Amino acid sequence: MVAKKLNKDIAPYEAVGTIAAQSLGEPGTQMTMRTFHYAGVAEHVPTGLPRLIELVDAKKEPKKPTMDMFFTDSYKNNHSNAEKVAKAVEEVVIGDIALIVDDLSNRQILIKYKEKDGKALGVSFSTLKEGVKKEYKNVRTSKSHIKISFKSDVSLRAIRKFSNKLASTVISGVPGIKRAVVIKGEKEFFIRASGSNIIGLIGFHKSLDENRFYTNNIKEMYRLYGVEAARAALFKEFKQVMDLQKLFVDVRHIMLISDALCTKGEYKSIGRHGLSGEKIGVLARAAFEETVKHLVNAASKAEDDELIGLTENIIIGQTVPVGTGNIKLSMKSK
Repeated sequence: MVAKKLNKDIAPYEAVGTIAAQSLGEPGTQMTMRTFHYAGVAEHVPTGLPRLIELVDAKKEPKKPTMDMFFTDSYKNNHSNAEKVAKAVEEVVIGDIALIVDDLSNRQILIKYKEKDGKALGVSFSTLKEGVKKEYKNVRTSKSHIKISFKSDVSLRAIRKFSNKLASTVISGVPGIKRAVVIKGEKEFFIRASGSNIIGLIGFHKSLDENRFYTNNIKEMYRLYGVEAARAALFKEFKQVMDLQKLFVDVRHIMLISDALCTKGEYKSIGRHGLSGEKIGVLARAAFEETVKHLVNAASKAEDDELIGLTENIIIGQTVPVGTGNIKLSMKSK
């Protein structure tokens, strides 16, 4: 038992950062660009090297944001009820259920309701009418048409611009949530959708569990729930990418990188605008990118380099302060 425990310990002065970087970087080169589909989800979960790059670069938004929504009550065991909620949260824009025609000669925009599409998406003509009236007041309606007239002082370009804006106006569901499908998890049904909008979902439907919303948009998690939630989400995303590619990496390496990205109290990238650009040593900063800039700035401020990192010591040809290189031996002479 003792031997087992000792195998799990880390030796004193171990270069854990370098080993963690290698442990994720090396399998990262073997990743395929294959994508994995969840049953029925057209939008797949981002995987592979591009996703890893998104995570370490702290991108504002992932290329393919997804969201998971869980239920609080009987809905979590009832597929048909869950389907109703999934349909309700999906964003529907005017362009999905109506044909928008610009009549520039008469300074008008005609909106023709497409009954078949409207019924399929569960949006009635009256809902469409209300949505248009919110955007513009001067509206006349017939049984299946909506007509918007403009005054003579409004330019044709402004009418065309308004027409384009109308097509993307959300009239039903939660803005930003697209293609929501119900998935059977280990214990319950839940909704997975492409896009993310946690704020829009709060209070949207009584059956949704607001304490269990999850998005793969780490910046949104950080903004709404703080740095600890961002760190936990980062760990989950890193691990998911590795598991989907059948690459098994010790979780402690992943935990260390997740910690490093959030160590300053905010979610920062690893590159020149993040951790590498903020290293303590001048030579370590200069060794990464923008060498001249760092050296000129340091010279103008008369900065000292204490040579406490690996890079600086390699540059000047000293023993690196890790492993046995960090141990000073002294002996008593006779």
